[in-house]
Amino acid sequence: MKRISCYILLLALLTSCDKLLEVKPQSQITEQVFFQNEGDFEPNVIGIYTVLRSIANNVTYGAERSEELISATNSRFGVAWSQTLSPSNGAVNYSEWYRGIGHCNLLLEKIKAFPFSSNPDLKKKITGEALALRAYFYFHLLRVFGSVPIVLEAITDENVILHKRSTGAEVMTQVLADLDAAATQFSSMSGFSKTAYPSKYRFAYGSVMAMKADALLWKARVIGGVEADLQAALNAVAEVEATGIQLNADFAKVTGVRAAGNTEVLMAAYYSKDETPGGNYAKNALPFKDVLEGAINKEQIPYVKNSTNGQGAYQISPLSKSLFTDPADKRIPFTWIADMYPSGPKISWITKYPGTVYADDRYADNDIIIYRLADLYLLKAEAYAELGDFANSKKYLDLVKTRAGINAYDGAMSKQAIEKEILDERGRELFFENKRWFDLVRFHKGGIIDVYNYVPNLKGKTTPLFWPVNTTVLANNPNMTQTEGYK
Repeated sequence: MKRISCYILLLALLTSCDKLLEVKPQSQITEQVFFQNEGDFEPNVIGIYTVLRSIANNVTYGAERSEELISATNSRFGVAWSQTLSPSNGAVNYSEWYRGIGHCNLLLEKIKAFPFSSNPDLKKKITGEALALRAYFYFHLLRVFGSVPIVLEAITDENVILHKRSTGAEVMTQVLADLDAAATQFSSMSGFSKTAYPSKYRFAYGSVMAMKADALLWKARVIGGVEADLQAALNAVAEVEATGIQLNADFAKVTGVRAAGNTEVLMAAYYSKDETPGGNYAKNALPFKDVLEGAINKEQIPYVKNSTNGQGAYQISPLSKSLFTDPADKRIPFTWIADMYPSGPKISWITKYPGTVYADDRYADNDIIIYRLADLYLLKAEAYAELGDFANSKKYLDLVKTRAGINAYDGAMSKQAIEKEILDERGRELFFENKRWFDLVRFHKGGIIDVYNYVPNLKGKTTPLFWPVNTTVLANNPNMTQTEGYK
């Protein structure tokens, strides 16, 4: 396969030079022609972020399989939400993930031949980003499919190796190896500073450490790790804390302030109002104004005028709302709002990503958060709880509760009780941030919940936790096998 699709992403030079803007598809460029000089590598690694952004903008895997969402006025749910996955119904072609992996492999292979004598730090930065991107793709594949083939070689001709499915443990080993290698590249740059985030829309040392903590918790609880993995996760979060990231005092700023100026966000995917029709995945939660006619509080609800910009498909589920037991919780107004009619409320609209109002309409253009500090605090609380250090677990849990304006944890100091509270707190804090299903799987495997009794649409079903691959994948690779649990 001699040709690769190269996407070059422009850097916006508006208020700062680190905002990733529109993706401009360029011509089909052969790898032999493209990697001719050192200047070719920076635009290439930027282009790989288009795959990351596409994955981050897809809530099918991280949100729709969870309990977070129910239909609003325009149902758009499919087999993920109904939990009716089968090889013939909802099976996935994972080619997009491997497109990103292929670009990483090719870049990592080709950059070896270039010395970057005048700027060796640039080579380290680009290499570190490519390694982190590959880790991101494999970690996402691991959480969606349970196990996948590991492809590390660059594809430069028609001789493509057809790999068999690796075990989940093998994939995790690769993820962690790439993350460690990426961290080494970043930390070996001259003048390295842990506090440096050159762009929060691209990987840096701090966001690599965040993903490492996330991956280690998955390893420890889902794949079957050891105590050392939990300690390593704690160490990774400590490295994140050392980068100087801080919680926003005002929860409204979590999604209301762009990542570049957001003290809490480590990494996000940037969106502008015009780059995709209607914006990011949050457009599925924004109601069309006509459905709010007669609502007493219409102007308090983030509605759109043009149905292209808002689908009105999602609302927060009763189960997710029930997690907010304290009416004084400061996160509630920035999580949902119930429309009010003389006869009472009808729909609880999601306000987590309200978008921005422009002269013509509202657009879902908030940054999509990939990692932020509150998420890492709760991962740290989880790791401490797994280690039996309930005092430190409570400490990090309460840091998130305090910002929300709710009472500190006062329940039993036991693994079952405090971990269930951590799961509930993640449900409150990280609602609609595309993490919930993965949280549920982790706590299910850890024995804290039975996900088949917790998620309403899984009750009475035996649908496997991981997705099936579709027939195209199996036909193209005779060495590939179907996901366990599907016939």
